[in-house]
Amino acid sequence: MSWFEALADIEDLEDAEFDAALVERFECVAKSRVPRPIRFSTPTFKEYESSELSGCNKNSFPAFSITAAACGLNCDHCQKKILEPMIPATNPEMLDQKVRHLIDSQELSGFLLSGGSNKRNEIKYGRYLSVVEQLKKDYPNLKIAVHSALMQEQQANDMESAGVDTVMMDVIGAQETIQQVYKLDRPVADFEATLAALCSTSMEVTPHIVIGLHYGQILGEANALDIVSRYPVTALVLVVIMPFYARRGTFVTPETTDVGRIFGAARERLPDKQVLLGCARPPGMHKRVTDAYAIMAGLDGIAFPADGAVSVAHAIGRPFKQAHSCCSIKLGSEHETVLERSCAA
Repeated sequence: MSWFEALADIEDLEDAEFDAALVERFECVAKSRVPRPIRFSTPTFKEYESSELSGCNKNSFPAFSITAAACGLNCDHCQKKILEPMIPATNPEMLDQKVRHLIDSQELSGFLLSGGSNKRNEIKYGRYLSVVEQLKKDYPNLKIAVHSALMQEQQANDMESAGVDTVMMDVIGAQETIQQVYKLDRPVADFEATLAALCSTSMEVTPHIVIGLHYGQILGEANALDIVSRYPVTALVLVVIMPFYARRGTFVTPETTDVGRIFGAARERLPDKQVLLGCARPPGMHKRVTDAYAIMAGLDGIAFPADGAVSVAHAIGRPFKQAHSCCSIKLGSEHETVLERSCAA
């Protein structure tokens, strides 16, 4: 049975429309390589439940924002809404207290530190790094991820010295997108320079590429892949623009086939790196098809997988695991559990 035929037998995908040529291409490429295991990440940033997987009821890997819901850029694609679900930590003492409380009460295993940027797409983490350093000394197994925004080499070195485990940033490949969507007067080269600075440290570096960032159009993604491929990143995280965050009528939803092609290109450009599908992507049937393409393209992980994802992995013979940490945290960590086991009581 071909992959395209197997998809038709999955109940959660019975109304889905797939590009037969793209599915055939994924199947053909897969025949030449050993099946890669896939990791389904269900971090505690938000509640999660699918027809095939359950989330974890413990707040074991939350996200903190050092600016609460404030952001100086207010980009067209986000309008600060991504910050709203994060836990506010607007001064270092607040971050320290909340993290220690969650360690004691919720068995916190790690956290994401983020925030809104200033008008130069920078986030001022400097005064928080002493808290990070002390937390790492007191809890050596605590995993700390940071969304860096743009920065210079000294700032990257300071994060490394504080003990940050994983750092992530958005890589934008089109100048038009930086200027029109971000309203930012910075060149593409500044994004590459930040990636170079981060990769000069010992931290795990997981850049993100937002597919369809230019108002839902495909523009700059290929160049962003070129940039990422030039550096020794730990992993690449792909996400898909979600128009409902934007002002009505400004964005369209990218076609799932276009998204799937970028998945295939990313797998080809970074054959020996982890390529992951992150949290953000359109919901509903679009998400089910997108996630199926990610599995067939050979991506290494999916955050909050859609209904049908496990069945697709079964159908094409890919082994899989579930983990309750952020997808950007190093694979193979102690946060992984075999899929058949529920979240620990």
